Amino acid sequence: MLSPICLNWALLVLFTGSTVSELVVIGEVGKDVTVPCHYTVKNKNGITSMCWGRDRCPNSKCSRPIIWTDGWRVTEQHSSRYQLKGDLQKGDVSLTIVDAREEDSGAYCCRVEIPGLFNDQLINHKVVVKKARISTASPHTYTSEQTSAPGSTSESSSTVTRTWPSASEAPQTASTPCSDPSDCLDVAANLQNTSVSLPSHQHPEHGLYIGIGSCAALLLILILALFLT
Repeated sequence: MLSPICLNWALLVLFTGSTVSELVVIGEVGKDVTVPCHYTVKNKNGITSMCWGRDRCPNSKCSRPIIWTDGWRVTEQHSSRYQLKGDLQKGDVSLTIVDAREEDSGAYCCRVEIPGLFNDQLINHKVVVKKARISTASPHTYTSEQTSAPGSTSESSSTVTRTWPSASEAPQTASTPCSDPSDCLDVAANLQNTSVSLPSHQHPEHGLYIGIGSCAALLLILILALFLT
């Protein structure tokens, strides 16, 4: 008669099996997705059968099987989109899903049937197939005041239209009253600097001729006055 400890251990092994790991594989729609699975092969006697199923690993075999091998070659294949491209005789039984689709997402079981009681190697996988991301970001438009382009010798500037939030923020023009006497002085100075030369400065030689003529006339008057006296 089995002791309670041995009975509990036997029931635990029976119902839990020998699952060793669970992996998540993320793929992209339209591309091949490889779901890994390997087992150790020390010699030809170690080559064994295995199966892939579209569900978590049950206590035996594979639920909803999609591919079977006898250890040497594929003996059953649910669809040509499910392929084993690895070296089966070296224990590489990774599943390749060709041209993956969103409906390929879900649970997959890799079960390697190793001889012996409860010796099967079980690996549960969660496959997620997503659509490729497409960038939809639109170009940003900036509104600002720009000076002349770098390297340009021109002093002019090009101004991009700008909407002012309120009248208080609008730039002052020459037609608006001066809020400060110093502002008026600055405006007057700028106008004086940019104004054209006065007509009197256009012909300075005329003043020189007038001065010489005046001096000559005075000298003649003095000479006549001396003769008369």
